[in-house]
Amino acid sequence: MKPLLAVATLVVAALAHAAPDAQALLAASDAVRNPDKPFGLTTTLIEYRNGKQTDTSTLAVYSSADANSGQFRSLLRFIAPKRDADKLMLKSGNDLWFYDPASKATIRISPQQRLLGQAANGDVVTVNLAGDYSASVAAEEDVGDGDKQQRHAYKLELKAKTPDVTYHRIEMWIDAANKQPVKARFYAESGSLLKTAYYRRYQQQLGVNRPTETVIIDGLDPNWVTVMRFADYAWRDVPESWLQRDFLPRFKPQ
Repeated sequence: MKPLLAVATLVVAALAHAAPDAQALLAASDAVRNPDKPFGLTTTLIEYRNGKQTDTSTLAVYSSADANSGQFRSLLRFIAPKRDADKLMLKSGNDLWFYDPASKATIRISPQQRLLGQAANGDVVTVNLAGDYSASVAAEEDVGDGDKQQRHAYKLELKAKTPDVTYHRIEMWIDAANKQPVKARFYAESGSLLKTAYYRRYQQQLGVNRPTETVIIDGLDPNWVTVMRFADYAWRDVPESWLQRDFLPRFKPQ
């Protein structure tokens, strides 16, 4: 019995050694999605119901990682539609603020609140998931991507470290070969599925092959789809003043 026990112990140890570091894997996928220096881009959100476009919105995004936490702080300026032009949204830490130049009012908002379609406020700001979630490897398996191609991936279980993040729990599939995020499922605290997202249309942007489109499908109604498209990536200076709540009324795009 002792030799069998020894063999079993070695097998378990070998399997444990072979398992990837889930938190490092999540951080690597964050680096695929997010540049490592201050940058800007344009995000366009398009909502579809039963295959027909019903709404759209465009935002300019300016992001810079905090030197201490590694988490991004972001300023978003609404470009279109015209009724929303020049409205601002600021993410600093896990605080999210909305500024309307018409009323000159700045109010705190929830990252879980919907911005357009299935895209929540917290979805359009730059986020390093490894900073907000604890990851564990749930499986290694093949999964269909946004183009219906099979990808060999690690399935990660992400649990929120604090209650003020956008989602209570996330399942994320990360390509085992190149650490690219493939697919994610987002859950409410109740356990209900809120949405499924596919990361696709990878292109070279700021030196890395990044997803330039995220397709989000409602957890209850698969005919309710929101597409987020990312374009105009550029390294740029993001002044510290832009990332302060009190500066929002004085912000002027450069």
